[in-house]
Amino acid sequence: MPALAVDAATPVAHTFAAARFPAPLMPPPAAAADNKPEWSADLSSALYNVDGWGAPYFFVNADGDVAVRPHGAATLPGQEIDLAKVVAKAAGPRAGGGLGLPLPLLVRFPDVLRHRVETLNAAFGYAVRSTGYGAHYQGVYPVKCNQDRYVVEDIVEFGEPFRFGLEAGSKPELLLAMSCLAARGNPDALLVCNGYKDDAYVSLALMARTMGLNTVVVLEQEEELDIVIDASRRLGVRPVVGMRAKLRTKHAGHFGSTSGEKGKFGLNAAQILSVVTKLKAVGMLDCLQLLHFHIGSQIPTTALLSDGVGEAAQIYCELARLGAGMRVIDVGGGLGIDYDGTHSAQTDMSVAYSLEEYAVAVVAAVGRVCDRKGVQHPIVCSESGRALVSHHSVLVFEAFSATAPGQLDAATAYLLDELTDDCRADYRNVMAAAVRGDYDTCGLYADQLKRRSAEQFQEGVLGLEHLAAVDAFCEIVARGMGAPEPPRTYHINLSVFTSLPDMWAIGQQFPIIPIQRLQERPAVDGVLSDLTCDSDGKVSEFIGGRHSLPLHELPTHATHGYYLGMFLGGAYQEALGGLHNLFGGPSVVRVTQSDGPHCFAVTRAAAGPSCADVLRAMQHEPEVMFEVLKQRTDDATAASIARVFGAMPYLVFDPEAAVMSSGESSGMSSDSEGSAAGAAEEDDEDWEFMRGLTV
Repeated sequence: MPALAVDAATPVAHTFAAARFPAPLMPPPAAAADNKPEWSADLSSALYNVDGWGAPYFFVNADGDVAVRPHGAATLPGQEIDLAKVVAKAAGPRAGGGLGLPLPLLVRFPDVLRHRVETLNAAFGYAVRSTGYGAHYQGVYPVKCNQDRYVVEDIVEFGEPFRFGLEAGSKPELLLAMSCLAARGNPDALLVCNGYKDDAYVSLALMARTMGLNTVVVLEQEEELDIVIDASRRLGVRPVVGMRAKLRTKHAGHFGSTSGEKGKFGLNAAQILSVVTKLKAVGMLDCLQLLHFHIGSQIPTTALLSDGVGEAAQIYCELARLGAGMRVIDVGGGLGIDYDGTHSAQTDMSVAYSLEEYAVAVVAAVGRVCDRKGVQHPIVCSESGRALVSHHSVLVFEAFSATAPGQLDAATAYLLDELTDDCRADYRNVMAAAVRGDYDTCGLYADQLKRRSAEQFQEGVLGLEHLAAVDAFCEIVARGMGAPEPPRTYHINLSVFTSLPDMWAIGQQFPIIPIQRLQERPAVDGVLSDLTCDSDGKVSEFIGGRHSLPLHELPTHATHGYYLGMFLGGAYQEALGGLHNLFGGPSVVRVTQSDGPHCFAVTRAAAGPSCADVLRAMQHEPEVMFEVLKQRTDDATAASIARVFGAMPYLVFDPEAAVMSSGESSGMSSDSEGSAAGAAEEDDEDWEFMRGLTV
């Protein structure tokens, strides 16, 4: 710190005006060899590790926007979809060719979903061939991961060539699985019925068999066998039965807490033998055909995976030895997602294997045990829901304001002259320590000044203006001494509890980055604060161990127009989200790759739940509420109230001002709207002030 000439007799404000703390010493930007700009889209990609967690679907394009490769590595250059242009199309005003959807916005990419289904099946197909395995792979999608109608229908349609089926864990999930498989599924596709069961659940599963569906009732508890036997006799339907084994193999961390001997689900060795005895006694041992187990979600390594699969395969072979009609081994979920892009096994946010390595480990472990026991190789089934749907959607939301760093102009600095004598003495000691270059003493006196000022404010000696001036001065001193600037808070038009529930509930981290302006250096460290009236409604932990996120200054022409994306959140978040503060779900668009200069078509668009919708979810009656309010006001005010009932609960800005701030992206539309135009016309009624309400 350079020496500062401080005259003890000089008024405080004049001393402050004369003093100038230098900015913290920073390494100069690396000068590129060919006079390249000091920042680039490639540097942003490296900063956010996009290639680590986003490959092969997400990357930063030359314009500085996040773009999508809908067909993974097989995507051609003319097929890449600019996410910023999709948002401009969806959120842009209708007068300019947009769809007028309010944010937040969930963007679904069914082409990515198709690629995930095909890649999963290709990986297991290669594993079967490369290991000489004697049976095939036949997976199921656990609908609990995302029960959205179009997601489930897409998976069944894309999986039909692979005999890909569904898994249900409740009666409503079973109903949707039955309907979807009956309408478009492969006749050989499995319908695995997990979860706790009553007579109605079991009866429904048996009825599905009469409809030609390949239904398997998996026993989670020994007592469920009696329900299955009774329902089978009553309906005259011979069941196919599976059982979930409670393995001793488990992994540490949050996602392993439901596995092992003390896991929530499954039968231990004694209970498995009891089920076999009961089935044999009633002449139904041949009905036992599937063994299911679950090591835990986000299995970190293939070594742990091989141990668990090997243990389960041993149980499978024992069941075959005891006379059961075993055909299928269901390895459950556990195929992990690399949320932080580190490809490591150190945390729940990553896994140390590829999809291909996972498949080989499963198939090889089953084959090895069966060969040793002389048992025919079973069909291998997995319930890899997280791995299928996580990549297919992106949540886009807006940062509409941010806290500003502390500033102390000359006019405000004169308030320091009005401090008490002891506070002014602290100030002079700060400056004297600065002259000597004594940073430690400088910091101590600055802390003492701040603490003493706060005490005197509480006693009524100092005013609010004085307190603010001291705070700003101390912040400037800290920066002048080289202390890092604390993260600034960016306020986002989103509810963490609705759209990012796992972040709040279990500390799950998802990649969050700006979706545009990535050719500019993100010079601000920020944390995110949502709209809810709850101190937990924030995001302050980010992938890579960061406690802040590199962000850009908000656009100067408005307080909105800065868009962030949350990636890899296609599993669980939609179903788990709540209605805290009555903020509902986001608007949704379905985007497919198409030919043409902009490479995409919006094939479905829907606004998120309105204020009236979320009120109905909590048993309120918006129509009655409106009638009560209408009686107390004039027609114009009543019309305004009706508009609020019909709008989404999130903040709404002027559509003309809320354009994309990246120039070329502003107002950009797709080449072919597909059925979106028709869908938008069909949804026009949803945009009325409120159905059933009249003024």
